[in-house]
Amino acid sequence: MTATATVPAATVTTAPARKRIWSYWRFYLALSPFYVLFAVFGLYPMLSTIVLAFQRWDGMSARRFTGLGNFAFLVKDPTFWQALENTVVLFLMSTVPTLVLALLLAVMLQSAVRFTNVYRIAYFIPNVTSLVAMAIFFSSIFSTNFGLVNAALRSLGIPQQDWLGQPWGIKIAISTMIVWQWVGYNTLIYLAGLQAIPREQYEAAKVDGAGAVRTFFSITLPQLRPVVLFTVIMSTIGGLQTFTEPQVMVGNSGGTGQSGMTVVLFFYRAAFLDNDYGYAAAIALSIFVLVLLFTAINWRIFRGRGEDR
Repeated sequence: MTATATVPAATVTTAPARKRIWSYWRFYLALSPFYVLFAVFGLYPMLSTIVLAFQRWDGMSARRFTGLGNFAFLVKDPTFWQALENTVVLFLMSTVPTLVLALLLAVMLQSAVRFTNVYRIAYFIPNVTSLVAMAIFFSSIFSTNFGLVNAALRSLGIPQQDWLGQPWGIKIAISTMIVWQWVGYNTLIYLAGLQAIPREQYEAAKVDGAGAVRTFFSITLPQLRPVVLFTVIMSTIGGLQTFTEPQVMVGNSGGTGQSGMTVVLFFYRAAFLDNDYGYAAAIALSIFVLVLLFTAINWRIFRGRGEDR
């Protein structure tokens, strides 16, 4: 009586699976540049930032492990809390008007009959214009002696204001520029969402006697909820990382009373002016947590309202 050898089932199934994987090597090779570039310019900097946040390093001397020292100093740093407050205030002053104006303009464009493409191009031009050039332009507009804003105020008999020399003037100037830059982009996003709403729903509402306001809040806004959620999240991510506008308009110091000092500008100053890269890495991680927190709040608010309805 002879014994017959049996091959384990795992061995039988593993070999064809490996052959199938290796048969797609051309596709993996085609995708490899993306993963290589992401690993070099994305994954490695992120991991290096996390490690650096627990160290002290000036870019020249040897790194020194400090544990939670950078974070402990960050919590006690009054400049950080000032920058955090400025960032949130600028975010609210710019994001809310931007999205409201964009939605109103999108509804107006949806009902426009002539020159629709011209309006779309005109609204999108600020988004593709150089950010530094726009910051210089708005600095001139809000200039104390020769700015267009003060010229308009003087023509109305209102005293001129030192917009870039007082705390709230700086915030108004920066938020105005952000609104001007992003309102057109969000308008086109909303317009695309409006065009996806079936016309039959508006016709049924008209038959039922619903007015324009009732139609907007009962049909347009609920149907646009996914688009609104997208714009809110993207605006949150961008608004909490405001940097170029205050940096060009009021400088690295943040202007009068550091009222233009944002968290990202504070990070830039710590890293590239003070050469304190460990502390800058801790600030960068705080920015990540801040953006993640506000994004989660916005997601919960809008998704919660959608589920309730």
